[in-house]
Amino acid sequence: TQPHPLYPRALPRSCPLIKFGLPHPMTSRSSFNPTETIALQSPTYSVDYSPKLGPSRDPEAPTKRWYHYVPLCCAILLITAPLPSWLYVLVNYHLQTLHRPDLVVIHVLATSTLLFMIFSALIVCVARDPGPVTFELQEDESMESLINSRDEFSGPGKWCRKCWGPKPERTHHCSICGRCVLKMDHHCPWLGGKCIGHRTYPAFLHFLLCITLIGSYMSVVCAFTAWHSISNPYAVDDVMPLHALFVALYALVFALVIGSFYFYHLYLIIINQTTIENLSPFLILRDLPPLPGTGHDLSDPPLEPELSRAQRFIVRNAHGYIHLYDIGWRNNLWQVFGWNRPYGWVIRLWCGGSAYVTRATYCRPLLASDTRMHAAPATEGVSRGIRNRKSFSDVWQRSWSRRATIGEPGIYGLI
Repeated sequence: TQPHPLYPRALPRSCPLIKFGLPHPMTSRSSFNPTETIALQSPTYSVDYSPKLGPSRDPEAPTKRWYHYVPLCCAILLITAPLPSWLYVLVNYHLQTLHRPDLVVIHVLATSTLLFMIFSALIVCVARDPGPVTFELQEDESMESLINSRDEFSGPGKWCRKCWGPKPERTHHCSICGRCVLKMDHHCPWLGGKCIGHRTYPAFLHFLLCITLIGSYMSVVCAFTAWHSISNPYAVDDVMPLHALFVALYALVFALVIGSFYFYHLYLIIINQTTIENLSPFLILRDLPPLPGTGHDLSDPPLEPELSRAQRFIVRNAHGYIHLYDIGWRNNLWQVFGWNRPYGWVIRLWCGGSAYVTRATYCRPLLASDTRMHAAPATEGVSRGIRNRKSFSDVWQRSWSRRATIGEPGIYGLI
C-alpha cells in the first residue's frame, strides 16, 4: 500500500496514533474521566503548528536559477559602462587642458555619491524581501489587525486561491515568484527576478532617481566638454572628443528612459496607486454591488465577463478618476519618502515603506451593505450606459460626499 501523503513513511502497527485507555477495574465510574485516558502518540516526526505564518509559496512556481541573475549583471554593467570614459574626460580635459583640479574633485565627489546611493538602493531591492505577509512581531500592527479582522467587507479575497496564504488588501500574487507580495507594484527581472513591493518600493524609487540624476549630470558636463573640444581641436587630443560624445549620448539616453519611468512612478505616488492597480481598471469592480438579474449571491461583486461592451468601456474610462487609496498628494509623498520627519528618507530607503494605506486605515472598515449603498448610483450609471467619464465620476463623488461622516472628507480621492 502507498503511504499517506502527509507522512514521509508508513508507521508500524505497534505505534498507533490514538490510544484509548480503559478504566482500572478498581476505579469507580463516577471518578472516571474519558478525556484523561485518550492520549495522542507522537510519531517519529514533528510538525510546527505555531500561529506564525510566513510567506506562502506556490508549489508549481519555477525555482530561481543562476540565469535569473543575468539581467541583474547586465544592469550593473550598463550602469558602470561609461565610467572609464568619464574618468578619461576628467583627467584629460579638466585636469590637463583646463588645469582645474577643483572641478575634477567636485565631479568625482558628485558621481561617487550618486553611485553609492544607486548601489545601496540596488542592494536593498535585491536582498530585502519585497513584502511578506507574516505575523511576526516586527511587522506593522495594521497588517495583523487587517488579517484578523472579521468584518464582512474584507472577507472576499482574504486568502489567496493560488498559494493559500493570507491576502490582505492591496496584496497580489506573483505568478513568477509563486507567492503573495504586500502592496506589489510589479515584477522586475532586472533586479534578479524580484518583485517590487511594500518594503522595497522606496529603495526602487531612490534607485531610479539617482540614475536619472547621474545621467543628467554626466550628459551635461560631457556635452559642454565635447562642444569645447570641437571648437578648439588643437587644445585636446584626437580621442578625447569621442569619449565625451559617447558619455554624453549614453548618459542622455539613460536619463530619458529611466527618468520617464521615474516620473511615471511619481505620478502613481501622488494618486497612491501601484502599477498593477493603475494598469488593471477592473479591480474597482470589487467595490461595486452585484449586477441585477445575474443570479449570483448578493455579496458577490460583478465580474468582468458579466459586463457588456459598453459597461467595460465605462469602467476603463472611469478608472482614471477613481483613486480609492488617495489621502492627498502631500500625505502620499510623505508615506513613501518619509519627508514628515528628519532623516525619514534614510529610514524609508533602508527599512522600507510605512504602514500602507487601506480603506480601513483612515476610516472604519466598510461593510458590504455600506459598499452596496455607496456604489448604488455608480452601478445605476453603468446600467444606464453612461459613456462620459466625468458623469461617472460625478456619480461616485455625489455618492461618497453624502456620507463623508464615515471618515475624513475626500479620503478616497474620487475626483
